[in-house]
Amino acid sequence: MANKNDDFLKKLLATFRIEAEEHLRAMSSLLLALEGSSGAGESQGRIETLFREAHSLKGAARAVNLSPIETVCQSLEDVLAALKNRRIAPSADLFDALHQVVDGLGGMLAETAAPQADFDNGRIASFTTLLKRVQEGRAVSGRPAAATPAPPPARRLGKGKSKKKKPEAGASTAEKVNAIPTAPLERESMAHAVTVRVATVKLDTLLLQTEELLSVKYAVGQRADELRVLGGALNALKKEWAMAYRDAGGMQRALEKTGGRNGKPAGLEQQQPEMKKFVETLERGDLLVKSFDNQVSLLAKAAEQDRRMLGGMVDNLLGDMKKILMLPFASLLEIFPKLVRDLARDKDKEAELRVEGAEIEIDKRILEEMKDPLIHLVRNAIDHGIEAPVERRRRGKPARGKLIIAIAPKNGSKIDILVSDDGTGIDVAKLKSAAVKHGVITREDAEKLNEPDTLALVFHSGVSTSPIITDLSGRGLGLAIVREKVEKLGGTLSVESRPDAGTSFRIVLPLTLATFRGLLVHVNERVFVVPAASVEQVVRVKEDDIKTVENRETIQRDGRTLALVRLADVLELPRRAAKAEAASGAAAVILGLGAERIAFRVDGVQGEQEILVKSLGAPLMRVRNIAGATILGTGMVVPILNVPDLMKSAVKVAAAPAAAAIEETAARRKFILVAEDSITARTLVKNILEAAGYNVKTAVDGAEAFALLKTEKFDLVVSDVEMPRMDGFDLTAKIRADKNLSELPVVLVTALESREHRERGIDVGASAYIVKSSFDQSNLLEIIRRLI
Repeated sequence: MANKNDDFLKKLLATFRIEAEEHLRAMSSLLLALEGSSGAGESQGRIETLFREAHSLKGAARAVNLSPIETVCQSLEDVLAALKNRRIAPSADLFDALHQVVDGLGGMLAETAAPQADFDNGRIASFTTLLKRVQEGRAVSGRPAAATPAPPPARRLGKGKSKKKKPEAGASTAEKVNAIPTAPLERESMAHAVTVRVATVKLDTLLLQTEELLSVKYAVGQRADELRVLGGALNALKKEWAMAYRDAGGMQRALEKTGGRNGKPAGLEQQQPEMKKFVETLERGDLLVKSFDNQVSLLAKAAEQDRRMLGGMVDNLLGDMKKILMLPFASLLEIFPKLVRDLARDKDKEAELRVEGAEIEIDKRILEEMKDPLIHLVRNAIDHGIEAPVERRRRGKPARGKLIIAIAPKNGSKIDILVSDDGTGIDVAKLKSAAVKHGVITREDAEKLNEPDTLALVFHSGVSTSPIITDLSGRGLGLAIVREKVEKLGGTLSVESRPDAGTSFRIVLPLTLATFRGLLVHVNERVFVVPAASVEQVVRVKEDDIKTVENRETIQRDGRTLALVRLADVLELPRRAAKAEAASGAAAVILGLGAERIAFRVDGVQGEQEILVKSLGAPLMRVRNIAGATILGTGMVVPILNVPDLMKSAVKVAAAPAAAAIEETAARRKFILVAEDSITARTLVKNILEAAGYNVKTAVDGAEAFALLKTEKFDLVVSDVEMPRMDGFDLTAKIRADKNLSELPVVLVTALESREHRERGIDVGASAYIVKSSFDQSNLLEIIRRLI
């Protein structure tokens, strides 16, 4: 019975925390609104609502035996009652105290998540003392001291009732979704208020499972296409067979006519039965081909119908799931007015925040990742941008600075976020000087930069124009991290600034993660996916259009000179022998990132389709130029290219005229055996090696690899360590013990990076030991080239 009561209490506390978070957010927003209220009637309404929120929180705390929270809420309620009845007047000290107590209640609420909540009685007493002093009209300075007795002991569960706040009429589903990761999802029916709470982690799992159905949809589509192609081939065969049957019948009839005349040619009697038998065979074949054609035609129609039905169901289900997990920016930005207030007061500045487009919805996963970048941009604006009131007045500005966060839809599938201030702006001269000082660019290069390129230097790690490092900013790391996070989400970040007029940061993000439109391109007989959102144009480039500028190939497009690089060179793939160029020229894909544009030359463009992103897994979380992988309907695993990485790598690629590539012959190609139990890692390593010109065979563990080594000839082995049946260490030891294999190079690629594991790899005779956490394809290829 005790266990049941404990379980019930845990569930009740979880429900209380959700409700309390709602009350505290509402109270914080109301306090901010009260500080900016101009009319008495408007203020009274907000005070009344604030009083009700505190009263409801007190009742809920009483219901779950949290008497410390109840005590603080009671004191807060007394102050608000006095404010409501005009016994005390609004003041800066009053609002500071109320904000401090609401923040304190948030801290106490967080402590209730611990198995045994142990509240600081002195801290609770300090809150009640502070509120008492405010109520009595005494001045408040500094943090309150603990002076009053501890709160009364907690009552037993079940005493008192929780007063639940009803959802507002007309509120949308998304408005009722809590922005905190563990928050529930609330839904309100049309007939009566019904609340259903579901942990968002469960919804995330459901969404991921729904997205996996896209692979099934693509596979069904591929089968339908294959059946259609097969049906076309059978239809052509049916026509040819019918024509042969008709011609053979004509020949048979001609022979029969000849046999009915006098003077038969020699051997004609033997030819007639054989011809008859041949015609009969053709007739049976004709019927069989027609039957096959009919069956395949019916299968193709059924497959096409299945594709449409399954495609519609998957698309609708995925669309509905995405809508459920789309949250308004308001759920993230509701903390920002308080953040701006507190940061400004800490810096002795005045600032107000205006939010536009907060109702626009975006994928919850993107919203959660954007919290820290947006907080950093706001902190930067207050610390570096907005001036002190005295300085603003001297410059003819209002004493209170303005911060704007504006969200707007863009192109239907993207979101534009603008974070701007009306402060001092970025000093371009100081920025250049800081970049030169930290070795980001040379002084000569700095003098050649235009203003947009100079402003882009703020995103380089270590570059800061601040004369001092503060607890808010000045280290020169924040904006580099902000850009990295934005680009990781598939977005872009740019900056504009005007002296004495302010700075604006513009972030462009996709609406959703996991799926996107991708462009399939061919390079060295391999397929890669380029995110379509980064593709500016797909063009044809003739050799006459390519000009060499400063030893780099360039093309002219829309009045701009663009660098032209071969995607194969950027990906460090071996060049193939040049093929005859089409009259229309070679294919090139122009990619854009911020203000930068680069043209990448490819062998061909296959088309655009929806792509489901697959991560490479923990061992290969960071592979240069690769963002992930996807599986096409054919079952082929295709790498997804990382556009920010490509743009950086392209700058480093030398564009000097390349020596003529020579097609490798099979006799010169080396044979490599890859032993890896993870299909993702196995496919990636196989693709890297094949792209580099090696013949590759794979094994799922050491036992299968050793069996292949006994029957086939290989020049090198690349092996994982942790595998079933036989691990990489044992495989290496067996290779060294075999007189026919003892000289075979073995490269171990593993997640095991301790000194003991490295030493064991050396002891068993490994030729090289590569740790997956620092895996780099160029490093692997260089080691293989040295060994063979």
